[in-house]
Amino acid sequence: MGFVSFLGRALFAAVFLLSAYQEFNEFGADGGPAAKALQPKFNVFVNNVSSHLGVAVPHIELKHVIAATIGLKGLGGLLFILSSSFGAYLLLLHLAFVTPIVYDFYNYDTEKAEFAQLFGKFIENVALLGALLFFLGMKNSIPKRQPKKKAPKSKTN
Repeated sequence: MGFVSFLGRALFAAVFLLSAYQEFNEFGADGGPAAKALQPKFNVFVNNVSSHLGVAVPHIELKHVIAATIGLKGLGGLLFILSSSFGAYLLLLHLAFVTPIVYDFYNYDTEKAEFAQLFGKFIENVALLGALLFFLGMKNSIPKRQPKKKAPKSKTN
């Protein structure tokens, strides 16, 4: 059962690791294509947060955001393969912040094709988030193995 669990974690983490590897290779001086694709969505998100909360959001360089997501996905994926709860928390943090910004279906009319595509991707990421929560719940509910105490040897005279 241990190998099957390892294989499942490796396949699950492959999604994050391959994505991080691709973004790392394309990063460049400006954050690469990921930063260019994220820029308009990030601007809409910042405007929504500023208007709804009435708080000015500080300027954030998108190449730093992309670098942080690469780090979260890469380190989180590697640690998750090793069955680390910390790795699962890193992936959870990545999904919690990135999913509502990148897959902003709520900014589109329900009749448009973009709405259906973005909503589908959003739900997929919510499912990944649920799988991570399930992993953390199972990891915390299984008691740790206690070493078996050896029976004291009886003294013979």
